Parts: sequence; structure tokens; C-alpha cells
Amino acid sequence: MKEKVVLAYSGGLDTTAIIPWLKEHFDYEVICCCIDCGQGNELDGLEERAKLSGASKLYIEDLVDDFCDNYIIPCVQANAVYENKYLLGTSMARPAIAKRLVEIARKEGASAICHGATGKGNDQIRFELGIKALAPDLKIIAPWRMTEIWSMQSREDEIEYCRQHGIDLPFSADSSYSRDRNLWHISHEGLELEDPASEPNYEHLLVLGVTPEKAPEEGEYVTMTFEKGIPTSVNGQQMKVSDIIRKLNELGGKHGIGIVDIVENRVVGMKSRGVYETPGGTILMEAHQQLEELVLDRATMETKKDMGNKMAQIVYEGKWFTPLREAVQAFVESTQQYVTGEVKFKLYKGNIIKAGTSSPYSLYSESLASFTTGELYDHHDADGFITLFGLPLKVRAMKMAEAKSTQK
Repeated sequence: MKEKVVLAYSGGLDTTAIIPWLKEHFDYEVICCCIDCGQGNELDGLEERAKLSGASKLYIEDLVDDFCDNYIIPCVQANAVYENKYLLGTSMARPAIAKRLVEIARKEGASAICHGATGKGNDQIRFELGIKALAPDLKIIAPWRMTEIWSMQSREDEIEYCRQHGIDLPFSADSSYSRDRNLWHISHEGLELEDPASEPNYEHLLVLGVTPEKAPEEGEYVTMTFEKGIPTSVNGQQMKVSDIIRKLNELGGKHGIGIVDIVENRVVGMKSRGVYETPGGTILMEAHQQLEELVLDRATMETKKDMGNKMAQIVYEGKWFTPLREAVQAFVESTQQYVTGEVKFKLYKGNIIKAGTSSPYSLYSESLASFTTGELYDHHDADGFITLFGLPLKVRAMKMAEAKSTQK
């Protein structure tokens, strides 16, 4: 009886070519597993393609709600943003995918999991750390790193390899952007983006929205509500998280929100340039932060900022299934108990403009903040506070002056 391998299958040329390659070099029974994290029509026609290529079975697993509830929301609550710009769209999806691949491998009694990530990128790390954490006994096959038996270096090579194995599929050798899409975002790499000195060809590139220049001339008001840091409605309509993200994607794309051009530092040590479209995610993160401004005290905000940066690094590096991620997430969740309220803002040509925030747990006191302060605040109290707060500075200046005078 043949050993089984579960292949993380996207339906693209790379993973399609891997099916006959696995059979030829390992004599495996290949079970394809496509994880739906919201990539839309990219899933059309996958079953026929997988079977034609030699797979014995194809799983199409709908993980959209799991992805939103258990991976996206913890990162939104943490305000996890990698290198101040990247909202972790690909990074967050990989542990969800790895977990389901392991579950399918267990169900099928497979001895190995195979992925099509390259040896230069972050995804190989994210997939494999997830698999190692959840199923350390399973073998991992990464064809792009097995250069002694994986000889294909181009789309033309892969198309020819498929043809030689009796698989004639409608793939084109045309070059295009390398993209990754899910409900949260779409990433673009390649072509002119490989030169950081080149401006992105947005007319050719954008998928989820338009540039701010092409957005409507009139802004649009949006109201959102949150309950304990979780979004619950948009414009008065109660929705589950995945539907809220879909709605915000529609609104954000229309108004040119969430387009990021970044040169980021990959885990493997190189810099890479890409463009991310995250229209709904950008709105959701901003709305959540606006509510936290009202509710969280200063010390908690400062510490949470550090934890958010740590969470972003953990997720970017593929360390989701670790005690550290659990600990950081536990801290973040403890801060969300009172992040409840309503946020209103206006979308206008790439901008998210505040239009009012309210919460029953707001720490903002109008009587304290106004110039006509009431009984809680006595201006004279600031004298002693500033004296003590500035004491280290004053003492240092006095000592420095004393030291200079003795050197003369």
C-alpha cells in the first residue's frame, strides 16, 4: 500500500506540477487539500484540475470564519502591524492552513505534508513551524528546496513537465505579478515592483479597489460598533466578522483605502518589495484603535503597543503555535473587556477621517479636559508634580555645572 502525502494545493501551476512530481520521485498517493480563506473565484475548477494531474482526492476546506474569528481578530485586538505598515494578511492565514493540513493528514493516515513555497520566502517557515508544532512526526516535503531532483526553474519548465506526463492544462507562460489573496488582503510582488526605484503600475496592479485619485469626489460616512474589541455591526446592520470584513472591503476599495507600498525585511534575511491591498482591514484596525483611545488608560496603552509589536513579529515569523503567542494574546484579550462602543468616520480618497467615538466605558472627562476644570483638578497641584517629575533633570544639570566648575 502506497504512502500518502497531503499537498497544500492552490490550483496554480506550481502546485499542479508538484502532483506528478511527487508520484514520480516518491511514489506517493497524492491527496490535495485546498484551504479556502476567502480567495474567491480562484477555487473554480480545482477538483477537475487536481484529478487530471494525478491526485487521488481533493479536499476544499472552508476556513473563512475560523480565519476571521481565531486569527484575524486577535491580531486586530493587538494592533499587530509588521514594520508599521504590513497588516499580516498572508502571515495570519498560514497557521490556520497548517492546522487544517495536519488534521487532513491525520484523517487520511498520511506520512507527509508537501507545500509549494519557495526557498526564499517567509511562507516555508510559517507552514513548517506550524506543522512541526502540531505534528512533529510528519515528514515535510518542500520541492523548491530539493534542487537535486526539482529541476524546474520557470513556468515554461513546469508547463512542459506537465505535458510530458500527459497533463495538458490551460496554463499560460505569461509573466504576471506573484499574488496571494484571502478575505483580508491581496499581496502583489514581481514585475516592476522588483525595482524599489520604480513606481507601481496601479492601473495594472490593483484588484480590490482604486487609487485615491480615482475614488469618489464625495466622502462617505460609516458607523461601526464593537463589543469587547470584536466588531459587531456596520451602519447599523449586525453581522458576523467575516461579513463585516467583506462589507468594509467593498467600502474601502471604493474609496482607495489601504494601499501600501513597502520594502520589508523577510525572516530569511533579505529585503523584498511588495504592494498590499487591505481596504477592509485598514478600516477595521483604525476603527478599533479609535475606540481604544477612549477606553484604555495610558500605562495599558503603552504596554499594549509593545505587545502589539511583539505579536506582529510572532505572526510574521510563523510562531503562532507557541506559548509566547498564547501569553501575548492572553494579555491583549484582558485589555479588551471594556473596548465596547460606537465609532463613526468618513472615508475620503484614501483617508479615514474621525467623525465621533463613544463608549459607556470612556475614560474621557469633559469637565477635566476643558479649560474650565472642576473640583477634580486644581491647577496649583501641577506645581508640585512638575517639581518632582523634573527633579532628575534639575539634579543632573546642577551636577554637570558643578563638575565643570571644578575642572576649571
